[in-house]
Amino acid sequence: MTALLELTDVTKTFGGVVANDAISLSVKQGTIVGLIGPNGSGKTTLFNAISGVIPIDSGFIRFGGRGISELFPGDIARAGIIRTFQQPRIYRAISARANMLVSASIRTAPFARLFRRAEPEAEERAVELLDFVGLAAKQDELAGDLSFGQQKLLELAMALINEPEMLLLDEPTAGINPVLIDSLIDRLKAANRERGLTLLVIEHNMPVIMGLAEQIYCLAHGRLLAHGAPDHVKSDARVLEAYLGAA
Repeated sequence: MTALLELTDVTKTFGGVVANDAISLSVKQGTIVGLIGPNGSGKTTLFNAISGVIPIDSGFIRFGGRGISELFPGDIARAGIIRTFQQPRIYRAISARANMLVSASIRTAPFARLFRRAEPEAEERAVELLDFVGLAAKQDELAGDLSFGQQKLLELAMALINEPEMLLLDEPTAGINPVLIDSLIDRLKAANRERGLTLLVIEHNMPVIMGLAEQIYCLAHGRLLAHGAPDHVKSDARVLEAYLGAA
């Protein structure tokens, strides 16, 4: 498998604070990779850099062999990288199905199409994906009336309707009850297995990420601390000290 996403010596500072210090990592196409580390280690800053929210100071970010370090967020989304957030970014005052239709134009539709009635194919795709994440019965409910976990499942479906090549997930299980955690993880694995979706996941729930990811990168104080298979990383003394608070 070839690397779909490659970061080389990515550095980002805020004043005198080094948030990312020469971070290098790669994510192979079709894999699930985890990004862990204590609060303040630079994980979300790295996601912001990959998705174009903030410019990097130095280094290179390549996606599919193409440099994306200087692209705007919309251009990066259209290139195939879609991101979800710790707090779901949904349209609370409209239905779950309407949320899907609003999201359907992010990657490929001309700007003017945003103001037209949805095509029948988009309607069908929206319903199919809501069913995929277990929300078919909730499609006509206001998104704001869904539970927090259901809102995260809706955000996942909204991302999938754009058929991304890669999904960046920022703490997908945070704030979700255990029953819905299992459902969300099952859907992420299915999206990877059945749809070929590549995933890069920030996650603080250690049992979840160790069971989900094939490779793990651990950051601490803005630097790459460890990298490898889950069993290797979770037994690394540096990770235990920095992330788990153990010597």
